[in-house]
Amino acid sequence: MSPDRPVGDLFRRFRERLSAERENGSATERGTAVERDNGSRATAAGPGVGRTDVGARDAGLAPHPPRDAAPRRRRGGKGGGEQLNVPPAEFTSYYGRPVLKPPVWRWDIAAYLFTGGLAAGSSLLAAGGQLTGRPALRRAGRVAALAGVGASTYFLVNDLGRPSRFHHMLRVAKVTSPMSVGTWILSVFGPAAGVAAVAEAAPLLPERGVLGLGRRLLPPAGHAAGVVAAVTAPALATYTGVLLADTAVPSWHEAYPELPAIFAGSALASGAGVGLVAAPCAQTGPARRLAVAGAAMELWGSHRVENRLGLLSEPYTQGTPGKLLRAGRALTAAGVVGALVGRRSRVLSALSGGALIAASVCTRFGIFHGGVASARDPRYTVVPQRERADRRAADQV
Repeated sequence: MSPDRPVGDLFRRFRERLSAERENGSATERGTAVERDNGSRATAAGPGVGRTDVGARDAGLAPHPPRDAAPRRRRGGKGGGEQLNVPPAEFTSYYGRPVLKPPVWRWDIAAYLFTGGLAAGSSLLAAGGQLTGRPALRRAGRVAALAGVGASTYFLVNDLGRPSRFHHMLRVAKVTSPMSVGTWILSVFGPAAGVAAVAEAAPLLPERGVLGLGRRLLPPAGHAAGVVAAVTAPALATYTGVLLADTAVPSWHEAYPELPAIFAGSALASGAGVGLVAAPCAQTGPARRLAVAGAAMELWGSHRVENRLGLLSEPYTQGTPGKLLRAGRALTAAGVVGALVGRRSRVLSALSGGALIAASVCTRFGIFHGGVASARDPRYTVVPQRERADRRAADQV
């Protein structure tokens, strides 16, 4: 024991605490007596009281509020208490940022999707004109293919930032990378389409001299290059759909079976539109058949992505993507009907071809913007993940 704290001092403090406790107990007893005379919290009147049902009944007062009433049972549910509604979950992320980083691609990539499909469809149209002896159809397809692939290269290089980046992508051939495969497809298709288009200028060259030699050699070279371009065209038309589906963007990734079909149909329809605009009615037979086939594929794929994907179909039906895709369907239907009805009308054929080309633009931009919208909203990432986890858990049970 410390000499600064003698036993007598400690004992005195202990006695003072006992005295204080006795005084508090006496005050409590006096309050209880007053409560018996004036009414307890269960029976007293006035604001702020907490009466029970039993106490209020004994005092002849209304319960305020009922404290011992049996809790209400939920209708059709189990358990004793009433369940409070939980506010709906808000799909947010840290600092207000989306779960996925939206694609950094700009409008030029959507334009690249369109021009690449136009080039592919036009080269197939040119091959059809070449094999069936329709020079005007062949010429229109070859020129449009060269213009389309030239524009595609520009849009791709513009998105990459520097032309050297496109060259660097040719250093590696990676089969598992859609971007690498697409770069090589574009590198093969572009020169072939260019030679085929230049061959159309052979009749303008003189018949003698060095240029005369070019006049004789260009047509067979153009035919061979046209075949190479036509063989490469299906890959050029569909690889962009595989490229989009290979990303983590929800509405693109989930639509992996439909995107290549949509892009292939859109390419065929736009190529047919070129033939309907540029060739005379007597030579547009292959273009009309190409328009019907392309429209069927495009409409089927668009219907699927807007109805098969569940929640992930919403970005394709709302806002700007929904408007673009609906306009694309309407223009495609109008173009096909005009192509079939106006077989002998040059004006109606040209209008139908323009509608098919415009429909391809709307479809490509609608698919592009729909995927970007799904990446910006966390709901399209979180909800499908939870549904997949619930299905896996149910399969394991």
